[in-house]
Parts: sequence; C-alpha cells; structure tokens
Amino acid sequence: MDLDVFVSAHRAEWDRLDELLRRRRRLSGQEADELVTLYQRTSTHLSQVQSSAPDPALAGSLTSLVARARSAVTGPRRASWRDAARFFTAGFPAAVYRSRHWWVPVALLSVVVAAVIGWWIGTDAEVRSAIAAPAELREMTRPGGQYESYYSSHPATSFAAQVWTNNAQAVAVCLAFGALLGIPVLWVLFQNLLNLGIGIGLMQSAGRLDTFLGLILPHGILELTAVFVAAGTGLRLGWTVIDPGPRSRRVALAAEGRAAIGMAIGLAAVLFVSGVIEGFVTPSGLPTWARLTIGVVSELLFLAYVYVLGGRAARAGETGDVAPEDRPANVPTAA
Repeated sequence: MDLDVFVSAHRAEWDRLDELLRRRRRLSGQEADELVTLYQRTSTHLSQVQSSAPDPALAGSLTSLVARARSAVTGPRRASWRDAARFFTAGFPAAVYRSRHWWVPVALLSVVVAAVIGWWIGTDAEVRSAIAAPAELREMTRPGGQYESYYSSHPATSFAAQVWTNNAQAVAVCLAFGALLGIPVLWVLFQNLLNLGIGIGLMQSAGRLDTFLGLILPHGILELTAVFVAAGTGLRLGWTVIDPGPRSRRVALAAEGRAAIGMAIGLAAVLFVSGVIEGFVTPSGLPTWARLTIGVVSELLFLAYVYVLGGRAARAGETGDVAPEDRPANVPTAA
C-alpha cells in the first residue's frame, strides 16, 4: 500500500471527523449520523494501516482519533445541571401526575382507614388497655406528655435530619420493592396508618385531639402525601408485573423502574421540606393557625407543582423516564 496516496485519499475524512468531534455537543441529527459513519470508516483505515503499512506516527494519530470518536459515539453521557433542571421541572412532576390514578385513591382510602382506627381506639377502652397501661397512656396524652414533647426532644436540626431519614427509608421501600406485587408497599403503608390511628385514638380519648392535629398536620399533610405517592407508584410497579400492557414485561418494568428511581429522588426533596417543617415549625411557639397555614400552603404548592407543571409536561409526552438518548435500545414487539 502506498502510504502517501492512502493519506491523501482519506485525509479529508479524518479532518472532518476531528471537526465534528470538537463540536459534538452542538451537532445536528444529520451531523451525528455523519460522525458515526466517519468513525466506522476511520476504524477501518486504522486497521489497514496497522496491518499493511505500519507507520508509528500515522497509527498513533489515527488511534487517538478513533478513541475520541468511540467515546463520543458509545461513551456514557455526563449528567449536567440542565438534566437536573429538566428532572425537577418536567420529569418528576410528570411522573407524579401520571401516577395520580394510583396515589390519589391510596391517599383517600388511607385517610379513611386511619380515621376508623382512631375512632375504634378512642371509643373502646379495652383496645386502649391492650396498647398500654392506664398510667402510660396518661403520660403519653397529658399536656406536655410524650406526644407533645416528642417534637422538641432533640435540637431542631438533628430532629429534622432524623425525620427526613426515616421517611425517606419508608418511601424507598415502597418504590424499591413495589415490583414484588406491591406486598411490601401495603405493609409499610399499614404501619404508617396504624401509628397515625393510634395517636388519633389515644388523644381523642383524652379530649386533646385538637392539640394532636395541631402538632401533626403542619408537617404531616405534605409528609403523608409523599408516602401516598410512593405507595401508589410502588403498587403501580407491582401491577406492571401482572399487566405490562402492549410492551414486553421486561421493557415495561425497566421503564417504570427507572421512573420510580427518579421518583425516589424527587420525593426525598419533598420529604426534606416536610422534615424542615417538622423540625422547626411544629415545635415552634407559633400559634396553631399559623403552623396549620404553613402546612396547608406547602401542600397546595406541591399539588399545583404536580397538576400544573407535571400535567403540562405529561401532556407533552414526558413520562419521568430518563432522557431518550440514555435509554437502552428496545427490540420492537408485535402488537
């Protein structure tokens, strides 16, 4: 092989590939296709040089060019602040919006269940005696007792961090194990409702339900909403195992699973806000109406975020999955 003729014949292609690599973040679709084609050709040229006319300088130059092209074509895309902004302005709210037919019924049914448990405990002395001895119940429900002192028993910062960690773990269980037909999700949800129902029932029996609600609602509205969203998403993931729809089960679970992972990140941010309210607002000296107002406003802002921003993104085709370029290629399935 005449090396000079070979270089002259292909130099323009190598220069063009180098040019495309230098501005690969601003390529059009046609230019991206051209980059892939030139990468394949240059790889062939490198193989020919190495086998037929081993020239160290040319081989080294082409090796570097091919390596850069391979990284651009097959290498992982680095996350950027633009990805984070897209996630919080479109991906996460759209995922919550799309799951509303699951978590809204879960929320309504859960509130009813917690209220029934509370009414049952509050009106049945035998049930209360099975929970704890009368002296212990009085200690929990009296003014300044355990239910009230719980929120001021630790410094606000560490208490908020502890609350956020505990709630994030519950949300993570719902999302991570939802694929197990939703059974772990139901258990986590029941535990939360049982604890809430016991508090309602015991404080109701002591005639101090208003005090309990004044303590639990400022942070609890947003906190429970996050738990309900996680539970609904986990149940939806479990249902995908049973009925994946038109997609194959593997593809459906992969897509919904990626959306659930994103949901965990978004809900962690929601629970952070709830933890801050629980750590700093709930035990504060603010009047009850002011604390309740903060809780209600935070909930309304979250719902507006989901239904306005998320609804718009969902109607535009956003699903909460990762960006299309980061998804694995799927083999088409028959309808």
